[in-house]
Amino acid sequence: MIAIIDYDAGNLKSVEKALQFLGEEAIITRDREEILNADKVILPGVGAFGDAMHNLHQFGLVDVIKEVVALGKPFLGICLGLQLLFERSEESPGVEGLGILKGEILRIPDCPGLKIPHMGWNSLTIRPGATLFDGLTEPYVYFVHSYYLKAADESIVAATTQYSTTIHASVESGNVFACQFHPEKSSKVGLQILRNFAKLGKEE
Repeated sequence: MIAIIDYDAGNLKSVEKALQFLGEEAIITRDREEILNADKVILPGVGAFGDAMHNLHQFGLVDVIKEVVALGKPFLGICLGLQLLFERSEESPGVEGLGILKGEILRIPDCPGLKIPHMGWNSLTIRPGATLFDGLTEPYVYFVHSYYLKAADESIVAATTQYSTTIHASVESGNVFACQFHPEKSSKVGLQILRNFAKLGKEE
């Protein structure tokens, strides 16, 4: 069973539907026991970094997320969920992120001819051997964001894209995975990424 963390951040239903389409059992919840008992956990989300961290604290989910990661359960952050895993964001100065991974979230630099927010399809450059992208080569995926990840440790970066700057579009560190783009809105490629996540641990 895959737990999708509910912290009033939106976009949860589309992730649930994509997983159900793949035949996976998924539950949207903020219940501590349900999250800890799940086989895998997903933190999706759209919205502002500061509001999201406020909600995670309000619902008592910060410690639950850190516990899930410490237990070694496969954990996937999507879009805002990726950003929250890191230390801070220029979107919300003074607000601490979860700090599970080291790095910061920066505003996409202005660039002539490019609109911000970045909305649309971009190709990814994938690191060889990246788990989430097994079976995929140069996939196109769907982005909606104004801020991007700059990871402190580039060895965890599983995929990059170019949009005004080099964007760390996906990371993998131990049992922690994250995508800035929306796999649930990225057609067959996105479903393959979610399928790759869902099968983690099943082969052990």
